[in-house]
Amino acid sequence: MRENTLFARLRDSCAEDWEAFVTHPFVQGIQDGTLPEACFRHYLIQDYLFLIHFGRAYALAAYKGDTLEDIRAAAESLRVITDVEMRLHVAFCKDWGLSEVDMQAAPEAEENMAYTRYVLERGMAGDVLDLHVALAPCMGGYGDIGKRLSENPATKWEGNPYRPWIEMYAGEEYQEGTAHSLSAMDRLYERRAGENRIPDLIRTFQQATRLEIRFWQMGMDAAA
Repeated sequence: MRENTLFARLRDSCAEDWEAFVTHPFVQGIQDGTLPEACFRHYLIQDYLFLIHFGRAYALAAYKGDTLEDIRAAAESLRVITDVEMRLHVAFCKDWGLSEVDMQAAPEAEENMAYTRYVLERGMAGDVLDLHVALAPCMGGYGDIGKRLSENPATKWEGNPYRPWIEMYAGEEYQEGTAHSLSAMDRLYERRAGENRIPDLIRTFQQATRLEIRFWQMGMDAAA
């Protein structure tokens, strides 16, 4: 990921929270294969429901866009969520004995509701840039985690049941989708923002990052 981007600036502004997100014990359990399976199954179900709401958020971004370029960028991100990430997720979940019908019928966790509704609220109350910033910790974070784990010598590969998850988010298809989404956010910032907006954007990004941390913890707590 390029470092001279709005995403990098926002990430670095809340470096402590960001590290707590991308190195959470849930992620460490994926890295070394020690995460209890009950935690991962709960996470997979909630992540399916989460992706549906993030698809809604990108549809809102298209509605909020005021240029054809903005609309196309939002539509491409929506395609990545609904056609790429959701397809990968559903296929992955089948290997864990989870059907799409069962995941659709599952109750939504409070942590899931808090995060997804926060993102949608920022999109409704603010403009399309506010919405993209609220979405950025998810797209950028999973891309960061996938890349870190794939490049870390400490990552366990042989016999790790979570290896396909790491490979999915480290893979070219997801990494390219992430880069597209973050580039669209850069273009929006260049057109719509000045330095006076940075403090508000940082607050939005930091809150969304903290909600990502709570989402991981939700998975960890499933084994309690």
